Amino acid sequence: MTTLTGKEIAKYIDHTLLKPDASTAAIHKLCEEAAKHQFFSVCVNSQFVGTASKALEGTGVKVAAVVGFPLGASLSEVKAFEAAKAVENGAAEIDTVLPIGLLLEGQYDAVRSDIKQVVDAVKGRAIVKVIMETGFLNDEQKAAACRLSEEAGAHFVKTSTGFGPGGATVEDVRLMRQNVSDTIGVKASGGVRDLPTAIAMIEAGATRLGTSSGVAIVSGTQDASTY
Repeated sequence: MTTLTGKEIAKYIDHTLLKPDASTAAIHKLCEEAAKHQFFSVCVNSQFVGTASKALEGTGVKVAAVVGFPLGASLSEVKAFEAAKAVENGAAEIDTVLPIGLLLEGQYDAVRSDIKQVVDAVKGRAIVKVIMETGFLNDEQKAAACRLSEEAGAHFVKTSTGFGPGGATVEDVRLMRQNVSDTIGVKASGGVRDLPTAIAMIEAGATRLGTSSGVAIVSGTQDASTY
């Protein structure tokens, strides 16, 4: 079993707050926690990117913004615009939801194009993670989503929004790791709430963890958060 200290595991964590009722005060608290524990980033809705970027200035903690969240059903042009504006406001990473319905229908060219439009909108300025929403997909579709994301130029594949059915599983993380190149990251998100789960995801191949339970994870306590 992998042995990681709280400080080591903190660098895997995108400290996340994506609830619809999130307030500016809650975003400031998220940023304070991220700075204190030196998480890799905070992950927020694009509305709060400017707030988070300012709050984290000089801390070394990055800002990630979700795009087309949580349904993935926005127009590709809208996703690309949202991504570009998020980067202008300080985001260093973009977590975009692929068009789930199109993937389920086997419209792979359209899915690849959707992802590529987001990648092209921020190329050279931010990395792009593609949220697959694995709870809707069978293994063949998950593998296809991984390949399409890499073909489109994305830098990470990611399990879940935390708003769909299910969340990250060790089996899905392992499958995703097997279906992308070594240069592509794998982000486990949805239900990663404690240290043993976090370590299990990393052992399966996750290179990043999306969670609202970052403080609990690095301190080895339990958290009842849903993301």
